[in-house]
Amino acid sequence: MASHHHTDEVFQQKRRPKTPIKFKVSLNEEQKEAKAKILQNTVTLLAGSAGSGKTFLACQIALEKLFTREIEKVIITRPTVSKEEIGFLPGDLREKMDPWVQPIYQNMYALYDKEKIEKYITDGQIEIVPVSFMRGRTFLDSVVIVDEAQNVTHEQMQMIVTRIGLRSKMIVCGDDHQVDLKQKKDSGFRFLYSAARRIKNMCAISLKTNHRDPIVEDLIN
Repeated sequence: MASHHHTDEVFQQKRRPKTPIKFKVSLNEEQKEAKAKILQNTVTLLAGSAGSGKTFLACQIALEKLFTREIEKVIITRPTVSKEEIGFLPGDLREKMDPWVQPIYQNMYALYDKEKIEKYITDGQIEIVPVSFMRGRTFLDSVVIVDEAQNVTHEQMQMIVTRIGLRSKMIVCGDDHQVDLKQKKDSGFRFLYSAARRIKNMCAISLKTNHRDPIVEDLIN
């Protein structure tokens, strides 16, 4: 059994590119520190206001792991309309989800060649899965990005976090100031963020630096 495991490791090493991935934009010090913590944990709650770069950081980590073949897939999910309503929208699932996941795509395009990203999407190695479609799935060898997680309910959050399988990471991005749920106390992100430090292999990080125009920060405050 041990020798088989060793063979797998050697195979993984051979598959990985020798040179580091060159992204178009570098991480700042705060993001680098956050990245180190994310890599040490299985599930990370990544909080920050609009423009703090939380989705950007999640995308950078996911793409790096995909390009270096440490994982097989990047899964992107976020709360949208219900499964029934998605069924009424025209087009395939990607077309239906496009308006909701455009911010994530834009972050990926800012990091790396758009054509290469598009190929990964077409090949299914970057997959969009609406929250309402996640039940019953287990994500192995993946990085799962949950965006706009402040609008995920307690029940949905429990279902999402329990989807994670072997050799996978989950990065849950949310902004406590932008809860659109009727009752703010229903936010599963808020609850899990406060509980994270008590759970093994889970951490909670808050990004403070704003990467947008100072007016955004003034408007938030």
